[in-house]
Amino acid sequence: MYKGIEASRGIGIGSICLIVERDLSFESKHIDDTEAEKARFNAAIEKFKAETAEMAENIRKNIGPKEAEIMEGHLAMIADPTMAGEMNKMIDAGQCAEAAVTAVCDMFIGMFSKMEDDMMRQRASDISDIKISLLKILLGVEDVDISKVAPGTVLVAHDLTPSMTSQIVKENVVGIITEVGGKTSHSAILARALEIPAVLSVPGITEIVKDKDTAIVDGTEGDVYINPDGEVVSKYVIKREEFIRAQAELKNFFGKETVTADGNKVELFCNIGTPKDAKKAIECDGEGIGLFRSEFLFMDKPHLPTEDEQFEAYKEAVETMGGRTVIIRTLDIGGDKDIPYLGLEKEENPFLGYRAVRYCLANTDIYKTQLRGIIRASAFGKVKIMVPLVTCVDEVRAVKALVEECKNELKSEGVSFDDKIEVGCMVETAAASLIADMLAKEADFFSIGTNDLTQYTMSVDRGNANVAYLYSAFQPAVLRSIKNIIAAGNAAGIPVGMCGEAAADPLMIPLLMSFGLDEYSVNPVLVLTARSIISKWTKAEADALAEKVLSLSTEKEIVAALKEAAK
Repeated sequence: MYKGIEASRGIGIGSICLIVERDLSFESKHIDDTEAEKARFNAAIEKFKAETAEMAENIRKNIGPKEAEIMEGHLAMIADPTMAGEMNKMIDAGQCAEAAVTAVCDMFIGMFSKMEDDMMRQRASDISDIKISLLKILLGVEDVDISKVAPGTVLVAHDLTPSMTSQIVKENVVGIITEVGGKTSHSAILARALEIPAVLSVPGITEIVKDKDTAIVDGTEGDVYINPDGEVVSKYVIKREEFIRAQAELKNFFGKETVTADGNKVELFCNIGTPKDAKKAIECDGEGIGLFRSEFLFMDKPHLPTEDEQFEAYKEAVETMGGRTVIIRTLDIGGDKDIPYLGLEKEENPFLGYRAVRYCLANTDIYKTQLRGIIRASAFGKVKIMVPLVTCVDEVRAVKALVEECKNELKSEGVSFDDKIEVGCMVETAAASLIADMLAKEADFFSIGTNDLTQYTMSVDRGNANVAYLYSAFQPAVLRSIKNIIAAGNAAGIPVGMCGEAAADPLMIPLLMSFGLDEYSVNPVLVLTARSIISKWTKAEADALAEKVLSLSTEKEIVAALKEAAK
């Protein structure tokens, strides 16, 4: 059995088709006729645009409009004058087109891959896909065609790019295994949309398997079996039937309130990165937006977005949600999340550096532009402002003062807005956890960011494989911190939500119920699963489990106890 990342739930059993990537090596040579080389490069760009637009249309027809935005994003990136402009400059300096594409793409890949946010790191994968596609065009290499695989196929590849995935015929592919990628990668997103079980980041799998090997893909647990014996196959045939039955039952939760087994109602919101993502939240029956990552508005442009541009984006999301709550996180940028046009200095330790609210409060012209845009959008629905990376009371007070300043300016300009717009904070640092009772007196609401809270509480760089074993929200220190934060919010009478990945974890949900969490914010595709899990537990059952778990000393013991009790 081989272990990887469970990226798309379900069980797939079939015959392997091993996708071998073509050789894209080239000889970097000096170019004398730079105009001719630029013409060759620009012809490749035009061909890339045409092929990518066709792929986007295929995805739109066969998967859905939301998923088509992945390829549309590639078109937007290559249209950005920064990327193509830098490539043309290198050709002007005598570099061949292949070298220019490689150098510029690798620069952006390096920048995005260092970022802490999974969605930001995904940009590195996007640019890698663009790079590969452009090199194939320039080198005359035919792309891998996976549209003709036989029914019952398990695809195995180093990486399954969106351009490859766009060719998949859903009825023929029963599983996907790759050597790289994670839960937020585009290969995972597309696999989930196609409802194909997928396990990603299985080390060396392309060297282990060969064509026609039998494979079992357990996309729920992250397990892969190659040429299993009859007993294992029989076991997974049963598991596959159970999974199919359970998925059918989930549809019964669509359009229902989110309530515990003993009738306590909680809110089930969604995390989004763009205004268009709000449509997905509605389609998946989300009850609101618990986290709108506003930094995408800044990263998707070659310049600072204006107040009007931001207002229109926030307004679009708010109107899409039709009166449901939309919590907008203010600019979470700086340090490891670089935006070239901001001219941020490189830092020795960006995780502890000049970022998020620290950057915003030092650049009030940029921050007030954003706050004004958010406040204006509140005239069109229920909007809340959320402050990231809070570590002290002074920061919350300073943001609230700026909000009041913006409100007074807008009043004098005759602009409509919700005068009672709330300002809350993300509790995602050890410092904020320790003073949660003090912050609760200043903030209108809390939202726990478990990804960063785990990182800072455990002193773990989650991008460092050597210490990854410590990065778990089930560590006793992290669980105690979460409990303390929720208790402080409950005592102060303010709502407490969670927008980190743990909010959708079936093992974590009963603990959060016991601790008194009011709002769970999850990936839209996980709404019905989370609602189903919540419906299975009473408060008394959750309390008994939490009492047992909090008495345990290790993460391993805690996870084992939660798995044993899982419903």
